[in-house]
Amino acid sequence: MNVPFGDLKVHYHSVKQEVDTAVKRVLESGYYILGPELKTFEENFAQYLGANYVVGCASGTEAIYLALVAAGVGQDDEVIVVAHTAVPTISAISMTGAQPVFVDIHPDTYVMDVTKVESKITARTKAIVPVHLYGQMVDLEPLMKLGADKGIPIIEDVAQATGAVYKKAQAGTTGAFGAFSFYPSKNLGAFGDGGAVCTNSTEGYERLLRLRNYGQSKRYYHDEIGINSRLDEIQSAILGAQLPHLTEWNARRKAIAARYTQGLRDVVFTPVEHNDHVFHLYVIQSGDRDGMQQYLSEKGVGTLIHYPVPAHLQKAYRYRDVNEGDLPVTEYATKRILSLPMFPQLSDEQVDYVIDQIKQYVQVNPAAKASQADFAAAKTVTSSVSPVKLR
Repeated sequence: MNVPFGDLKVHYHSVKQEVDTAVKRVLESGYYILGPELKTFEENFAQYLGANYVVGCASGTEAIYLALVAAGVGQDDEVIVVAHTAVPTISAISMTGAQPVFVDIHPDTYVMDVTKVESKITARTKAIVPVHLYGQMVDLEPLMKLGADKGIPIIEDVAQATGAVYKKAQAGTTGAFGAFSFYPSKNLGAFGDGGAVCTNSTEGYERLLRLRNYGQSKRYYHDEIGINSRLDEIQSAILGAQLPHLTEWNARRKAIAARYTQGLRDVVFTPVEHNDHVFHLYVIQSGDRDGMQQYLSEKGVGTLIHYPVPAHLQKAYRYRDVNEGDLPVTEYATKRILSLPMFPQLSDEQVDYVIDQIKQYVQVNPAAKASQADFAAAKTVTSSVSPVKLR
């Protein structure tokens, strides 16, 4: 059996009629930039989120950048963020001229360990960016309190958690801004690049509208320095056609995740769910990750690693003078994590095949086992312990 990691062609065919109709409507309108499709999508997405405003933009990276600039972040400021994220999160910080300050993750959830944040705050800290990774949300309540006490805005990176809920609030709506990516493989994906920022602030909304369109307050009148970051009409229409399916697709992701967990919880370390996890990715840990990945590939199962090298160990960010061992939980996890196939059109038979292949590999290679019980050791990781010494 072949089980791809993802299948965007299958996804397209599941919504072909609605998407084709939407694209044809745009092409026949002759209106391709900042038109009615964008306005309609922004309004409908804001309603879905329960937010006052949504501003569409060109990518998830630029969504974070625009949110940071709208929050007042600029040259030589500091932004607290995790190193365990897609590097575009960090790229957005760098684009503002600010510097990323890395904080470790929680061993259960792979997202920001909020108990580690306060010690990283300095007089130059101008924002905190919690990354809701894999579909799992950061524990926002204590982070919001810390931000309020220190006068530091919270900007949520929601690229991998569209539709997740924290204490009845949609991801992206608790902080000052929420930044979304509509990269094709996301829970809600465009058929190209796209992003959006949501906010409940009228002032923030009006500034975002200017920033995404060259800083214009009206045509040819530029009140501040902005960029060209506009979600085009075709992508807006495609997203609008898919938005009504998002709840259904997230429910299917959760059902697939439950099936994986039921079959694998005693074999590998399976995701620990806090709040409402929408499983953009289903990430396990194994004591022999690389061997397992190779075996699964030979058996026709596609897997990926999100992410093999944390940002603080990337060449581009070594200037931050963060060394190996400084973020022990992050480094421990990145040596063991493996993302299994996860998309709404996966069949139960495909999921069961993946489960069976992992079980077979662990049976022959006991060192690959990493059950919940085995993983308890990781929770004792501290900054003084090298992660390579932990099983």
